[in-house]
Amino acid sequence: MPVKINVQQAALVTLTLVLFLGTVYSVKNGTYLDTSDPLLTNLPHHLQKTDYFANKSNFLNVWFIKRAWGWTSFAFLFLWLTSPHHTQTMRRVFLWAVESLVWLAFTSWFFGPALFEQLNVASGGECTVFLPSGAFFPVPHEYCFTNSPLSALTHPSLFASPLLLPEGPWSTVPRLRRGHDVSGHVFLLTMSILFLADQLQPSLRAATWPAMRKWAVLSAAGLIVIWLFAIGTTSVYFHTPLEKFTGYRLAGYGAVTLVNGY
Repeated sequence: MPVKINVQQAALVTLTLVLFLGTVYSVKNGTYLDTSDPLLTNLPHHLQKTDYFANKSNFLNVWFIKRAWGWTSFAFLFLWLTSPHHTQTMRRVFLWAVESLVWLAFTSWFFGPALFEQLNVASGGECTVFLPSGAFFPVPHEYCFTNSPLSALTHPSLFASPLLLPEGPWSTVPRLRRGHDVSGHVFLLTMSILFLADQLQPSLRAATWPAMRKWAVLSAAGLIVIWLFAIGTTSVYFHTPLEKFTGYRLAGYGAVTLVNGY
């Protein structure tokens, strides 16, 4: 029987509630890590020994969140191929392509550095080298934009000061710190949830559900549940409240709203 609820609106309300409650919990209990603070960023999360999802090496982060748009794209393709023929429109493919470009612009390249990196620098971010001794110092932004490995052997001019360097071969990749670090996880997960929820609608409205369509719907719905759980863990353990809000409102929700306007 066709489902008449607006799946995207229901998903938006749910993820907003999860993100809000997780952020409130993180502030009240001091569970989040300020990932843009250079004094904290190279330290393990203070809860990783007691809270599994506070460790960045947890399976959810490694196997799902870091590959979120790939999983989302697979679920979309499965949905599109099993949707009723009259709903297999090129507009749906176009929306997926545009959102893929938005993802690339924010995370990889936008006429130079990714938009996240440009926003970080514009808000006062510094490209910072961290030494094993715990010391850190700024270097030109270009080294962060290119993810260039740095060492005393390859870039002696950067390490001319009498710093406590380790013995033997050693190198490090600098990172942008101090600026506003928009939560990439919240951005990507918000975009993925709202996009998949919107793409579920044509299949749910169908009068008949062949076996493959049922599997496609279950796969997409299951992935949305995983992304909601990931939003919850991110909101509890990582980023400041403002960084999570901008990832949700200005990037994730804003990108989906812009794309759906076409």
